[in-house]
Parts: sequence; C-alpha cells; structure tokens
Amino acid sequence: MTNGGKTTLASSLQEQIPNSCIIAQDSYFKDDSEVPMDSNGFKQYDILEALHMQMMMRDVDSWRRDPESFLRQQGLETQLIEPSVDNQVFVLIVEGFLIFNYRPLDELFDKKYFMEIPYDACKRRRSLRVYTPPDPPGYFDGYVWPMYLKNREEIESDTSEFVFLDGLKPKEELLAAVCKDLCQEIQRLREKN
Repeated sequence: MTNGGKTTLASSLQEQIPNSCIIAQDSYFKDDSEVPMDSNGFKQYDILEALHMQMMMRDVDSWRRDPESFLRQQGLETQLIEPSVDNQVFVLIVEGFLIFNYRPLDELFDKKYFMEIPYDACKRRRSLRVYTPPDPPGYFDGYVWPMYLKNREEIESDTSEFVFLDGLKPKEELLAAVCKDLCQEIQRLREKN
C-alpha cells in the first residue's frame, strides 16, 4: 500500500538487524516515458509493467549468491554477531508495493509483512508527499486506491501467509513486533545451520 510505512519500517529494521540490507522496489521504476497510461489519462505506476522487475530480481539473486559481497557493494560492513560462530545469518529486506504480486520474487520470501492503513489515512499521507511527476487531480481516487484494492485482492488469492501490520500503530511498536519475529527466525536459522 502506498504511504503505509514500508520504507520507514524497512530502514528501521536494517538499523536493528546485523548483516542486513534493503532492496527497495521504488528504485526500479522505468523512465516516465515508458510508463503506460490508462483510459482516464492516468500514468499506471501501480502495475508491474511500470517497473524493471528483472533488474530487481537480478539484484536479489546477486544477494542470494553472495550476501557478504553484496553488502560490501552497497557500502555496508559485515558484522560478526558472535566471533566464534561460522554460520552468520544475512538478512535481505525487500520493500515495495508490488513485491508480492511478482511471483518469482514472492516465492523467495521467508517472512511476509503487509502494512495496511485505512483509506482516509492513506489519502492524507499521500497528499503530504511530493512526487515527481506530481499526482494529477483525482489520481488517488481514480487510480491509486482502486489499483491498491485490485493488487491486494490478487495477492490474497495467490500467495501464502502474511503478517498484517497496522500502519497506524506507533513506529516503535511495529518495529519491536517485527524485530522480535525476525530475531526468532534468525535464531532458528542459526540453529539449523
């Protein structure tokens, strides 16, 4: 969902979780001239065809092959949690509004968190953001919200379990809940290795 708090949570998680990095879907938008228009004249940014998903997958695959090297390429340092432990766990945080709608990517996730906020809060947050190019009049109601509902319906019927997060809760509360869940998963992975 647009303006639900995804980027804020992802950035906070990266600060809290050693050996983690973010791949953000917003970094993969095609040039504005390549983004199609709908029948109402609205640019269709909320469809997979507006994104370089193959490039995003290439970066995810690069991380999967060698997360330590990927971290270095991103200017991040590897952090040894326990010097005597050889089985360091690396965490990739993939953040975006259509990441669950792209099947090859969706199939890779160990954990899935879906931020949601009500219509009024979403519209208010979106109106406070500055976009390039700016949203034309009527864009939220005529395109953004209907596409969110369509994309959400698609993932609810086609993908596995999500943890739904209330994007209206305080950031610290959301971060604590997700960190606790992820730390348990990281510990499970360490014990498995």
